[in-house]
Amino acid sequence: MPETKYKRVILKLSGEALSGGHGYGIDNPTLIRIARQIKQVLEMSVGVGIVVGGGNIWRGAQAEANGMDRATADYAGMLATVINALALQDILEKEGVVTRTQSALDIRQVAEPYIRRRAIRHMEKGRVVIFTGGTGNPYMTADTAAALRAIEIGAEVLLMAKNNVDGIYSADPFKDPRAKKFDNITHLEVLNKRLEIMDTTALSLCLDNKLPIIVFDLESPDGMQKIVLGESIGTLVTSES
Repeated sequence: MPETKYKRVILKLSGEALSGGHGYGIDNPTLIRIARQIKQVLEMSVGVGIVVGGGNIWRGAQAEANGMDRATADYAGMLATVINALALQDILEKEGVVTRTQSALDIRQVAEPYIRRRAIRHMEKGRVVIFTGGTGNPYMTADTAAALRAIEIGAEVLLMAKNNVDGIYSADPFKDPRAKKFDNITHLEVLNKRLEIMDTTALSLCLDNKLPIIVFDLESPDGMQKIVLGESIGTLVTSES
């Protein structure tokens, strides 16, 4: 078995990533492809935790813009992440991957409550842990939940999977053909340049705790495997240049 650079990682999946480019709902072939990439990494003795968003089902910002109370809209978004987590759990288990879902919201009929030490123990036993329900608090995004869980469980890197974007650019590459891709960049530079790879709360958490971030294209063949082996793909965000 090849030597891996990382032994424990957190994968942040946006809700849109699960829609397979349709913008809404859950695309089964996309779920299967994601599950097989995760299984591939797990078989390399790398601990894998996953934080999934809910934007393919519910957009809290849009609901707030339409007059809904912000906290209520955010709680609805947390429930959307639970739906995505259950769909991903089902596909992973069909692929032969032992999976546990832990929720920051108390939904014991479908998920364990989030308990840090239990999550770490699951990963030590070779199980994938899906963290859902965000942080359990409104005004906090799934990005913040991903950063928080990565720090709590001692992950060595936070993997930010994007749709058809292979890293961080100086501008939107779909709108500006002159946009420059960064191979390496610091947390502070991302903040100062206002490059919207994740919300500022999540990015500040990563900065304060020196947690590296790798932004990569989910569609990249064997992308996760290449990352854990130490290959340079996407954009690496670190505390120092």
